[in-house]
Amino acid sequence: MLRTRVKICGITRLEDALAAIDAGADALGFVFYPPSPRSVEATVAEAIIKQLPPFVTTVALFVNESPDQVRAVLDQTGIDLLQFHGDESPDYCNQFERPYFKALRMSPDIDVVAETKRFASASAVLLDAYRAGIPGGTGEAFDWDRIPADLSKPLILAGGLDQDNVKQAIDHVRPYAVDVSGGVEAAKGLKDSFKIISFMNEVSRAN
Repeated sequence: MLRTRVKICGITRLEDALAAIDAGADALGFVFYPPSPRSVEATVAEAIIKQLPPFVTTVALFVNESPDQVRAVLDQTGIDLLQFHGDESPDYCNQFERPYFKALRMSPDIDVVAETKRFASASAVLLDAYRAGIPGGTGEAFDWDRIPADLSKPLILAGGLDQDNVKQAIDHVRPYAVDVSGGVEAAKGLKDSFKIISFMNEVSRAN
């Protein structure tokens, strides 16, 4: 089994970014969705990214954003990877000349296999809990038994993960990566370094 990769999302402060890296996180997520309490300005993300060590992947999360705004953030921050968390089409996602992955919310009627095939150009798919009207960050888990075993893309598992359930999630789903935000926070948008360490320790135990 390959080591499960970890993305810590909702980074708003340099100290949180460095705490995540020190604990062994592979990727850091920056939310560019103003309604989110974890949203960050491009200037802030740029300042954080400039102070990161090498070999850390930076990810920009967008929700139904205008192409011009996405490009403006990319130009300013130089972020590595795009995460689309809204109703974006494959054509929309393909236009930025950056690798991307697509978030799929586990609504009752979603066909995960078909959606994964529809986003054939994505580097991965992220599966997250569904709540009507909220594009993500709900802190809720979903029924992992609903995940098909034959997905054609690497799977990133999100939705309500924390130090108490991430080992169980990895044991059950065997995802390529896990994505956590609220589960390692002291308050919305502010990470807790001890929770990050505990989360990473549980990932290591699962591996």
